[in-house]
Amino acid sequence: MPKIDLFLDSSTLMAGIISAQGAARALLLLGEDEKIILTVSEQVIVELERNLAIKVPKILPYAREMILHTNLRILKDPSPEEVRKHLDWINHAAGAPILVAAARAKVDFLVTLNTRHFIEDANVSRRSGLRIGTPGDALAWVRQQLSK
Repeated sequence: MPKIDLFLDSSTLMAGIISAQGAARALLLLGEDEKIILTVSEQVIVELERNLAIKVPKILPYAREMILHTNLRILKDPSPEEVRKHLDWINHAAGAPILVAAARAKVDFLVTLNTRHFIEDANVSRRSGLRIGTPGDALAWVRQQLSK
């Protein structure tokens, strides 16, 4: 069975780094143990660093170290043209590059804490063809898959 591949957005990655517990942290630990593959785009890393620098600058060196040890698969961002073709996937233009990157990577699950834009609108999942949920949703799904 191929390894489970999760795409983490910046909100999930940040939560996993900042918190010592919780589903986002558990996903990072599973990635570190190489039980699952964790995928992000360059944009996710840029957003993470920007948000950490603003909200908790002291943790930035730790976050960089954690990223190295978590074995994140970091993908190039989709081109602006590629994103423009898929702006109809979501009613939040800033989320389109994340959806396109995750769809292009053919991941099993897009993990986000941005429920308003990605999860509450069920059409986002349908249009993008992605399974989308919170870290808790993803962790439950991963556990189910690993127990098969």
